[in-house]
Amino acid sequence: MAWEFNFLDQIQQHLANDFFDILIPRISSLGDAGLIWIALSVLLLLFPKTRKAGLASGIALLFMFVTGNLILKPLVARLRPFTVNTAVELLIPPPTDFSFPSGHTYASFASSSAIYRNNRKIGIPSLILASLIAFSRLYLYVHYPTDVLFGILLGIFAGWLGNLASEKLFRRFRS
Repeated sequence: MAWEFNFLDQIQQHLANDFFDILIPRISSLGDAGLIWIALSVLLLLFPKTRKAGLASGIALLFMFVTGNLILKPLVARLRPFTVNTAVELLIPPPTDFSFPSGHTYASFASSSAIYRNNRKIGIPSLILASLIAFSRLYLYVHYPTDVLFGILLGIFAGWLGNLASEKLFRRFRS
């Protein structure tokens, strides 16, 4: 765990500046409660060309909510880094739930990877946003690197499952 604090401290020492201190909390807030990803999923569902991407993203987000928020966070019950290293001044209100996995990252990669599989034109910008949100959680000192790494990996898996389920649903309703 020492390497994780070292990593977070390196971000603070080498990347922190007044501009990022304003910008990064705003980027992070885009992932709050997964609302941007939920809204994007609903928007994609409205148009026939993007409907499969919206459905895959929605399913991935549902899977993420159940496995991440309802199962893994309470099961692992990992304290957040700012509760261990109390010398850090947070730029956002302190999150009150557990740290593992990063929910912002998990939701972001679940949705964006599901979208990317169906529509690269929308998927690439969504993956860039997902990456920025993931990084923001480290910059803000509210997640360990492994929280974010597992959020990415689990998110990609959830996106894959969302696509698998949406394919089956689309096939079933076409016939």
